[in-house]
Amino acid sequence: MTFKEYYQYYLTLHQNPVNRYLHVLGQLTTISYVVSMIATGWWWALFAAPFVVYPFAWSGHFFFEKNIPAAFSRPIWAKACDWVMLKDILTGKLK
Repeated sequence: MTFKEYYQYYLTLHQNPVNRYLHVLGQLTTISYVVSMIATGWWWALFAAPFVVYPFAWSGHFFFEKNIPAAFSRPIWAKACDWVMLKDILTGKLK
């Protein structure tokens, strides 16, 4: 499976607008977290940055989509898809 094919599969797990909103909120929170940790000099806390999104995203999956998050099967590709989906939402490619 190519990344492009996986992204199409990933999008099928994110049909509910509330879930997509929670993913966007989680990604923006992640960006804020990274900026804050760098600005305060808490470099050691950057190790947690990849995990900041999960409470937002997983609650969207469990409560709204009623499915299993993609991160459970392919965590690296799912993380990359999070960022691609954020870009697609912010640029209007996805609603």
